[in-house]
Amino acid sequence: MNNNWLKDQSRKVEIKVSADGSHTLFVPELDEHYHSVNGAYNESMHVFIEPALQFCQKASVSILEIGLGTGLNAFLSAINQGDKTIFYHALEKYPITPEAASHLNFAKAEAEQQLFTRLHELPWNEAAELQPGFTLLKDEADLTNITFDRPYDLVYFDAFAPEVQPEMWGEAIFQKIYKAMNNDGILTTYCAKGVVRRTMQAVGFTVERLPGPKGKREMLRAVKK
Repeated sequence: MNNNWLKDQSRKVEIKVSADGSHTLFVPELDEHYHSVNGAYNESMHVFIEPALQFCQKASVSILEIGLGTGLNAFLSAINQGDKTIFYHALEKYPITPEAASHLNFAKAEAEQQLFTRLHELPWNEAAELQPGFTLLKDEADLTNITFDRPYDLVYFDAFAPEVQPEMWGEAIFQKIYKAMNNDGILTTYCAKGVVRRTMQAVGFTVERLPGPKGKREMLRAVKK
């Protein structure tokens, strides 16, 4: 895979097939995958859609995603929207190109493929309608220096692992996210490390361990009380 997969061509990515047959991307520079090699599609459903979006009882939901990546979490949120009205704000420092996204195999039907294509063709840095009742803001930005102008009900914390991006898992980051969330807001992440759980608790979250996706014993769900 060549550099034109990313808008910022300073970083290379390679396409890989995870254990459930769905694609993920691999960053040789970081020795890190965008999703679990045990199943990208299944991991996203298990970590973000089921314990956050489907768990939330609100009719109108504002979602913040830390790491749009391939767009899988946003895509699955859209096809599992149900009767909810959703505002989806996704941060991504290294966006992939629409051409790159066209090679990914997350869609299971033609209508889903059209939705996934539209997701990646919508403009960056401005809110646009992905489908009725679903507004998407793809923000080419870094969490460390962004200023939020709305509160969030759900946070999909999908940054690279603490070993790869330690700056993304510190107290200052979780404090910033905590302040940007509504009361009873929910944050989920695949990472269940004790230091991450304790950091979340230190800034005020109530944190519970949940069974993890395939290949991981646990994940975390944090709630702002």
